[in-house]
Amino acid sequence: MAEQKGRPGILLVAGNKKAYHDYFIEEKYECGIELFGTEVKSIRMGRCSIKEAFVSIDHGEAFVEKMNISPYEKGNIFNRDPLRKRRLLLHKKEIMKLAGQVQAKGYTLVPLQVYFKKGRVKVEIGLARGKKLYDKREDIRKKDMKREAERDYKVGVQ
Repeated sequence: MAEQKGRPGILLVAGNKKAYHDYFIEEKYECGIELFGTEVKSIRMGRCSIKEAFVSIDHGEAFVEKMNISPYEKGNIFNRDPLRKRRLLLHKKEIMKLAGQVQAKGYTLVPLQVYFKKGRVKVEIGLARGKKLYDKREDIRKKDMKREAERDYKVGVQ
């Protein structure tokens, strides 16, 4: 776990870099997540993965699905299913706005980060639009050009 630059008091547990590669992130929302005790302990140990996770909206509630929180070793009978649906804590207006955009405009909701903020587990979700193959190639080309420019700058400075 590492503290994020520019955001004091925030400990990053899990990030989803693949989401930025596969989607254009239009908006970001911070929300809480409904967890049980052993799940929080497991997250504190850094045993959380959101690479395959996605957010769904059912009956006016938002859920994160396929978010893997490994069972806590000392939790025995209190451990829950690692891949269970977990409810996200958002305001009703936010949920309705997101549901409307997902249905009407073809957006999707993806979790971007899981982190601790003031002792509470938070999930940052993004309203995302899928990238086409040529968009991904363009991003890779830009990253390569930036990397080469930085390399040339380092060589010239020394």
